[in-house]
Amino acid sequence: MRGYRGVKYTLFIFCYFFWVVSAILTAVGIYAKIAREKDVVDTLTVDPALLLIVVGSVMFLITFLGCFGALRNTICLLKMFVGLLVAILLLQIAAAFVGYFFTDTVIERTERLMMKAIERYREDQDLENAIDFIQKKFQCCGVESYKNWSRNAYFECSDTNPSLEACGVPFSCCIRLQNQTVLNTMCGYGMQQLEEKLARQDIFTIGCLDKIVWWAKHNLLLVAGLTAGLLLLEVCMIALAAVQICWIKNVLQRQERKAAQSKSQRKESLWFPPFAEFDD
Repeated sequence: MRGYRGVKYTLFIFCYFFWVVSAILTAVGIYAKIAREKDVVDTLTVDPALLLIVVGSVMFLITFLGCFGALRNTICLLKMFVGLLVAILLLQIAAAFVGYFFTDTVIERTERLMMKAIERYREDQDLENAIDFIQKKFQCCGVESYKNWSRNAYFECSDTNPSLEACGVPFSCCIRLQNQTVLNTMCGYGMQQLEEKLARQDIFTIGCLDKIVWWAKHNLLLVAGLTAGLLLLEVCMIALAAVQICWIKNVLQRQERKAAQSKSQRKESLWFPPFAEFDD
């Protein structure tokens, strides 16, 4: 019985933790969606708030099934939990194989997605913050180079563009000095008009796609460790749920056998009353 309780409450703690995390993700996504302007993009691929809501909602549903099923010993909910986790696990493995064997296609799709995000810059505050964070973190600018920012209406380098930021790049592309205390948000103005040798003195000129690929190649152990840890956690949760399902089934079968035996004994006592003595 102790082993069963250990399996049950271990599964419940895992599911409860991710249930709380999913609720926080969903709440943050909903808050970001409500707090910002209404006339913004609502595309899942380039909308961080919508992405948080979708991922958080899916996690919330799956972990709720695991929590409630483990706590209430409900086989139906536990089977649904295991089925969904197995489907997600298979999708992750398939995505890993696709990414390995079709690297060029994945990079091409990623580049197209990042270009679309650059075009939507300034239209969505969450997307703008995400792009600025990536450019600061990886010390990059644009997708392939800093001149990719000409794809954005505000930074387009043309004579007909009335924007003050025309031919410029966002401030997150700028190289920040060590002793700099005040952020100069106009540091990227006019940088697209400069040659790369001159521009690299003030801004990062390497594209973010190349920098991210370079970082992934030089941190393979970290990426592989995080991926393996996530997959192992999912496999452990699937195994715990499967063990609890088998345990519940065994208990139910024993109860059914006991009920059948007691029922047959009652029938025998009904047809053959327990007299002290039988007459010949």
